[in-house]
Amino acid sequence: MAKDYDMAALIDFYGDMLTEKQRSFLEYYYYDDLSLSEIAENEGITRQGVRDAIKRAESQMLDMEERLGLAKRFAELSEGLKDIIDYSDKITEYNLRHGLSKEINDFSLNIKTKAMTLLET
Repeated sequence: MAKDYDMAALIDFYGDMLTEKQRSFLEYYYYDDLSLSEIAENEGITRQGVRDAIKRAESQMLDMEERLGLAKRFAELSEGLKDIIDYSDKITEYNLRHGLSKEINDFSLNIKTKAMTLLET
């Protein structure tokens, strides 16, 4: 399952750099959960041809990720933003228990809002 998720993330980042056929095979396989045989039947080619195209596309995307690291960096940034949101919540809770500074509350809310906006992008 984790491998499928990783490959789906790579398709999102690097799929446009593949041929249209490679991308469509990957989308059928990973997004639509079609078997190699089902894809082959739909496309009018052999199962082995589909497998080879998918393996070649996966290899190309893994090579791109190794060189560029976009998917890894995106995952790291997403985790960092989630941490920032968590810390903002803790600051707000602490502020409510220990002094209730309106400025601290406003700053914390602004930080959380910005982080959530970036996370959704």
